[in-house]
Amino acid sequence: MALKISRKTDNGRKTLIVGLTGGIGTGKSTVSRMLQSLGARVVDADELAREVVRPGQPAWEEIKKVFGPKVIHTDQTLNRQALTDLVFNDPKSIEQLNRMTHQRIYRRMRSEVLKGLRDQVPAIVLDIPLLLEAPQKMSLDLIVVVYCPKTLQIKRIRERNGLTLKEAKQRLQNQMPISQKRKMAHVVINNRGSLEETQKQVRGLWERVTKKTGRDSTRPVKK
Repeated sequence: MALKISRKTDNGRKTLIVGLTGGIGTGKSTVSRMLQSLGARVVDADELAREVVRPGQPAWEEIKKVFGPKVIHTDQTLNRQALTDLVFNDPKSIEQLNRMTHQRIYRRMRSEVLKGLRDQVPAIVLDIPLLLEAPQKMSLDLIVVVYCPKTLQIKRIRERNGLTLKEAKQRLQNQMPISQKRKMAHVVINNRGSLEETQKQVRGLWERVTKKTGRDSTRPVKK
C-alpha cells in the first residue's frame, strides 16, 4: 500500500515527505523531536500502531482472538511486551501480526499526511522504525537514516532496557543492519557524538528541506 499523495499546497509551494528511520539505539526519536521543534510535522508510526490496537479496535479484537488473553492486560489494553515476547522468534506469527495492523496503520498515516498538506508545513516526517524493511513502497522525497556504530547501539540498548549482551545482540539480529540502512539513505545523521553535534546535522538537514520548498528555515511554522 503506497502513500501516493500530491505534495502541492494551495499556493503552489511544495511540502516534502521525508522518511525517517534508523535502528534500535541509534537515536531516531531524538532526531524526530529536533525536526519537530524546527517546524516539521512528525507522523510517528509507533504512536499510530498504539492507536490501532486500543481496546475495541478491530486489530485488538483480532490479536486477542489469535494470540489469546495472555497478551491482554487486566484493564483490557494490549500487553505489548507479552506480544513482542510471544512473536519475537516466530516469523509466521510476526507476519500474521503485521497483516492485522500494517494496513490500518498506513491508512491513519495517510490521513495525517493529508492534514499536514492542508496546513502547508514545509515537511512531513514519517517516523517509521522499519521503513526500509517494509514491503509497502512509499513515494518519499528524502530518506533519512539516523546512524551510530553497532557497538554503540548495543551499549545504549543494554543501558536503556537492562539487557544482557546476548539479548542485545539478538535484538539487532532481528533488524536490517544499520550499516546497510546507511547505504540506502539520501541523508545520514551520525548520532555517535554529542547532542550538539547531532543538532548541527539536523539543522543542516532542515535548511536543505526549507530551501527545496522555498521557505525560510528561521521562520516559525505552524505545527
